[in-house]
Amino acid sequence: MNFNVLNNLKIGDLTVRLPIIQGGMGVGISLSRLASAVANEGCIGVIATAGIGMNEPDFSRNFLKANIRALRKEIRKARELTKGILGVNIMVVLSNYADMVRTAIEEGIDIIFSGAGLPLNLPQFINGTIKTKLVPIVSSARAAGIIAKKWSQKYNRLPDAVVVEGPMAGGHLGFKEQTIFDPEYSLEKLIPEVVQVLKLFGEGYNKPIPVIAAGGIYTGEDIYRFFQLGASGVQMATRFVTTHECDASAKFKQTYVDSRKEDIVIIKSPVGMPGRAIKNEFLDDVNQGKRKPFKCPYHCIITCDYKNSPYCIALALINAQKGNLTDGFAFAGENAYRAKGIIPVKELIETLIEEYKNASQ
Repeated sequence: MNFNVLNNLKIGDLTVRLPIIQGGMGVGISLSRLASAVANEGCIGVIATAGIGMNEPDFSRNFLKANIRALRKEIRKARELTKGILGVNIMVVLSNYADMVRTAIEEGIDIIFSGAGLPLNLPQFINGTIKTKLVPIVSSARAAGIIAKKWSQKYNRLPDAVVVEGPMAGGHLGFKEQTIFDPEYSLEKLIPEVVQVLKLFGEGYNKPIPVIAAGGIYTGEDIYRFFQLGASGVQMATRFVTTHECDASAKFKQTYVDSRKEDIVIIKSPVGMPGRAIKNEFLDDVNQGKRKPFKCPYHCIITCDYKNSPYCIALALINAQKGNLTDGFAFAGENAYRAKGIIPVKELIETLIEEYKNASQ
């Protein structure tokens, strides 16, 4: 396999052999097993921190400590399995955001990816000796500019890279429902805009800020297309769900393989953002106004209207991860229905490189 087809991705002083980042997927979909397998292929493997303590015995009684403990375990486990580059995904809206950031830094994680809100104060956790790279996830050039300006003025630093997540992504989306299918907000439009904004900040510091395209990227041909638009790397999540190493249950993965294009739907999430998921009986019930009674033991997301919500998003996603799709559902990207079967991560990466090579000739 000729690995020189794709350029390296440089994030600060880190050199990533292949410019592919496996997107962080909570709850429990991308943990140490998937992240380490991806890192071993020369890409960036990412552990999702949302609900990471789900398998700790005291998760519902001691939410904060259970999550901290689980995050340490997963990072250490991944480190035992790979010498490659590892990241964590920490959503700004998590009620335990600061704890997750501090824990990841203490464990020496290579990169923190942070979105679902603007991570305006993320650099406050980093002092001069810490090597952890900070990479915000944004949905617009405006958001990228706001973060770069704030970090520059307050912390005298810039993001080490920026992930731009378009409206075809899975899970919670940073777009209003009416703009999700509007071509004006497509990733193809967003990438050049963000590249332009960050170029100005980068020139001031004599430091280029790589832009990483995310949301709906499924093939090597897609990777090539976004590189032509100015991206330096891509983040892919949905494509990694249907791998043997993905940390989700076999039933969760099979949901992707069995899905059809019309099954991929936009839902209203209790956390106040639209989300993309695979339609099933659970979501049909919710749409028909049926409540799924629950007590909220976590209050895991700051914006969650748990008192008025028909179901608990954390419980639904935990159930799905474990294969109980009767009491939960699977988040998925726009292209999830294209999955044909479950394959090893190594085979997926080789396929992507081959597709990229064919597109670039």
